[in-house]
Amino acid sequence: MEYKFRGRTFDEFDEGEEIMTASRTVTEADVVNFAGLSGDFNPLHTDESFAEKTPFKGRIAHGMLSMAIATGLANQMGIFEGTTLALLSQTIKYTGAVKFGDTIRLKLKVGEKKESSKSDRGIITFDNQILNQNDEIVVETQWVLMMTRKKE
Repeated sequence: MEYKFRGRTFDEFDEGEEIMTASRTVTEADVVNFAGLSGDFNPLHTDESFAEKTPFKGRIAHGMLSMAIATGLANQMGIFEGTTLALLSQTIKYTGAVKFGDTIRLKLKVGEKKESSKSDRGIITFDNQILNQNDEIVVETQWVLMMTRKKE
């Protein structure tokens, strides 16, 4: 028996639809591991003495770590599994900081849907927000994805 992907196709998303992911707490271990993986050891993330003197009053998580976690949360839902053909573009606006111990989640909103010149795919713009445990928006991001269409 063949595995059946859980992903939703272009046709199964509705413009204006909102989808909330589960949440995840960002830990010091996450930041240390991300610094090692990315090579980004900026003292804002890794040096408490330095970071205490910044407007954040302490270390904060990398912005790209927050994005990576958000991508993971979206993919854990299964809605993109086996139906995403390409990430065409991604824009990011950081509107707040994620501190160690903050719990974040992603709210996806289906924006514009465009048919492709090829009948087996379409383009969806998702207007997303990463929220912390206080429902504050810490990142606004837009993803433009090429998605498969239902087979006729």
